[in-house]
Amino acid sequence: MDSFISLLNEIIWSPALVYFILGVGLFYSIVTRFFHIRYIKEMIKLTFTGNGSNAGVSSFQALSMSIGSRVGIGNIAGVATAITLGGPGAVFWMWVMAFFSASTAFIETTLAQIYKVKQDGEYRGGTPYYIGKGLNLEWFAAIFAIVTMISMTILVPGIQVNTIALSLEGALGINPIITGSFLVLLLAAVIFGGVKRIAKTAEIIVPVMAISYIVICIIILLANFTEIPNVISLIFSSAINPDATFGGIIGSAIAWGVQRGAFSNAAGFGSETFESGAAEVSHPVKQGLVQALSVYITTLVICSATAFMVIITGMYNVELANGTTVVNNIGEVEAGSSNVQLAVESVLPGLGGPFVAIAIFFFAFTSLITYSYKAETSLAYMNRNRKVKVTWPLTVLKFGLLVTVFYNSTNSASLAWGFGDLGFGVMTWLNMIAILFLTKPALKALKDYEMQRKQGKDPVFRPSKVGIKGAEFWEKEYGSREEIASKVEQVSKKDRKVI
Repeated sequence: MDSFISLLNEIIWSPALVYFILGVGLFYSIVTRFFHIRYIKEMIKLTFTGNGSNAGVSSFQALSMSIGSRVGIGNIAGVATAITLGGPGAVFWMWVMAFFSASTAFIETTLAQIYKVKQDGEYRGGTPYYIGKGLNLEWFAAIFAIVTMISMTILVPGIQVNTIALSLEGALGINPIITGSFLVLLLAAVIFGGVKRIAKTAEIIVPVMAISYIVICIIILLANFTEIPNVISLIFSSAINPDATFGGIIGSAIAWGVQRGAFSNAAGFGSETFESGAAEVSHPVKQGLVQALSVYITTLVICSATAFMVIITGMYNVELANGTTVVNNIGEVEAGSSNVQLAVESVLPGLGGPFVAIAIFFFAFTSLITYSYKAETSLAYMNRNRKVKVTWPLTVLKFGLLVTVFYNSTNSASLAWGFGDLGFGVMTWLNMIAILFLTKPALKALKDYEMQRKQGKDPVFRPSKVGIKGAEFWEKEYGSREEIASKVEQVSKKDRKVI
């Protein structure tokens, strides 16, 4: 099974996909006139403005859910692996990937908002919805929805669960069966509570875990303060002008930096569009800007924290594709979370193992709870036109996720990663093709937003005014709201005249 999955991943995650992701990000950066530089202040402001509703969640809750999904094992083990296989230069290409991926995240999130719907009293949106309503390709949308349900329920969760179990066993001696059982109970308590409970849980956990991780990173950096310029120099020189040591792995640096950078923020995968579609905003671009910020947070902040801790303490090896070790700092240590553990231990003895285990637990757990929501929304798309709602498939999905969680707590690590890469890889190919064909409506929405801002307005989206079809939600919801507001204003004017 391992060899078969590895073969599939070699095809799906070929250099073609790696450079396709990077190329699309570059394209969107250019056509949006590098909005992710121009609107950084706006991104931060919008994150903390706006409230949720009975039908939707707030921008901050949607951001927390998305960051909770994006920030996972890839931000710890994935970064360390990229350094091992691509050298310190891989970190530079991770940064490049994050910069361009912010524009991809903006486009797919804006599309998720444009084509969202109000279904059974809740906002629903995401890749299946914008494929179905934007491209009018129901069969394509159904394929993506099915792939997402399989990926989020069976293929992808194993990465997070397996790493949690192994880290807790190594650091605290907890039996993986106990870890699996505890995760099942904790996860069930959250996912059976619906989207509101998932959003609330993410809203509480995500800021705490991210800040705690950054604090430990700052402590490590302060303890090695004089080495910071050397680390930065090493990262750039290894990526752009490699010396004899890293000259033979420049291609690996680019490939692993881009691939793990993509894995760390999931921009373009289509997996981060579901939470965004549930946000309560007055214009799709608002949530697009918020989600662009989440890419910066996950890669430029969290991944950089991991990379700096590992490199500044020297707790890494570098290997060629043929297995030859060109840098051997830590002996026979398997690349992954162990690198971060050793880095923390070098400054805070006795804390490395428990800290990394706890960080991995929270990073991975928040990913797991959002996987359930993505699968649930994909199922909602498949059932959207049914007069009689069938509830048992949702129960099957949730119990299927719980079974997957328990099984993977004792499963092979390599197989878990193989399945995860497979699930995300298939989703990425499908989603990237879809958003390229939907570039025009996303850019129209951006132009409309910018025009309203220049007029001093708080932008409100009316798709008919900008020539976007298939966005009925906005015409019904915000169209009626504008009409009511207009009538109230007219009545108010009449009352003033009478007075």
